[in-house]
Amino acid sequence: MLLNMGPQHPSTHGVLRFILKTDGEIIKSLDPDVGFLHRSIERIGEMVTFEQFMPYTDRVDYLSAMNANHAWARAVETACGIEVPRRAAVIRTITDELNRIISHLLAVGALGMDLGAATPFLHAIREREKVNDIIEALCGARLTYNYVRIGGVWYDLPHDFVDKCTEFLDKFEPALEEFDRLLGQGIIFRQRTANVAPMNAEDAIAHGLVGPNLRAAGVKYDLRRDEPYGIYPELDFEVPIGTGIVGTVGDCFDRYWVRICEMRESVKILRQCFKMLPEDKQIRAKLPKILKAPAGEVYVPVESSRGEMGYYLVTDGGPKAYRVRIRTGSFAAMKAIETLASGLMIADLVAVIAALDVVAPEIDR
Repeated sequence: MLLNMGPQHPSTHGVLRFILKTDGEIIKSLDPDVGFLHRSIERIGEMVTFEQFMPYTDRVDYLSAMNANHAWARAVETACGIEVPRRAAVIRTITDELNRIISHLLAVGALGMDLGAATPFLHAIREREKVNDIIEALCGARLTYNYVRIGGVWYDLPHDFVDKCTEFLDKFEPALEEFDRLLGQGIIFRQRTANVAPMNAEDAIAHGLVGPNLRAAGVKYDLRRDEPYGIYPELDFEVPIGTGIVGTVGDCFDRYWVRICEMRESVKILRQCFKMLPEDKQIRAKLPKILKAPAGEVYVPVESSRGEMGYYLVTDGGPKAYRVRIRTGSFAAMKAIETLASGLMIADLVAVIAALDVVAPEIDR
C-alpha cells in the first residue's frame, strides 16, 4: 500500500511529507519529500550585508535561534578577524545553553506526546516558558531572538538576570528528574522506544549524524569539547553518550536519554558561566561603519541543539557574502529516517521522527 504521511501531520514536527510503501502494518520503504519550507535563505545571505543577514539566521532553526545567530556571527568574525569581548563571549555561552535546554525540553516532551503521553509534554512546556520569560527580558523575543551581533551581543544582561536564572536552575534540576520519572521511567514509554530503530556508531557516522543523535549511537563527539570555541575550553562538563541503558545502543530511548543528560550538563555550564562574568561591561567589539571581509573562505560551526550547525562563507572583499552554505543536523537525520524506517511498524515511525528531533526549516535552505 502507498501511504502519505504529511505534509500536514502532527508527528512530522513541521511541514514535511513521507511517502510510505507498506505491507500491512510493516514499512517496506520510506521516501522523504522535503522542500515545503524552502525560502532560499542561503541565497538571501548572498543578497544582504553581513549584519542584515543576522535576523534571517533565526529562521534556519527557529527552536535554537541563539545558536544559529552565534554560528553566523562566528563565521563573519573569523572571516574579518574580529575579536569578541570577554563578557560577550560568556553571555553567548549562557544564551546558547539556555536555548539548548528549551530545545531539548520540547524534543523530549514532544517525543512523549507523540507516543500518547500528553502530561509530560505540559511539564516540559511549563519549564520552557520559564526560560522564555528570562530570554524575553534579555532581548524582547521568545522564539526568533536576533540577539547575537557580529562582534558581540545586542544588549547587556538585565541587572537581575543572573538571580532569575539561578532561581530557575535551582527549581529546574528537581523538575527535570521529576519529568524523567514521569516519562523516561514509564514502562509504556520504554517499550515504545527501547530497541526501536537502533543505529550503531559506524552507521551514524556514515549517515553524517551529529549532535545528540550521533552521541546516542555511542560516539563521544561534541564540538564544544573537540573543536572548542568561545569560553568552552575553560568549562567543566561531560559529553553523555548512549549506552543502551534499557535497550540497544543508539535506539530511540538512548536518543531521549542523551538529551536528558545534556540538559543536566547545560545546568552545570550555566552555573560556571555566572561566576565567570567579567565586570568589564564591553559587550561588542568596535566595528567599521561598513563591515567588509577580505577575500577568502571559512567554515565555522557551533554545537547547536541538533548538533553541528556551520556556515560556509565565501567572501570577495565586499560588505556581503559571495556564497553562503549552511550545514545543519536535521538534514542528515532525514536520510537516517529513510534507512531506519525499513522494517518498522507504522506506529513506530512517529517515535523515530521525534527521537531524531528533526526540525523541518533546518532541512530546507
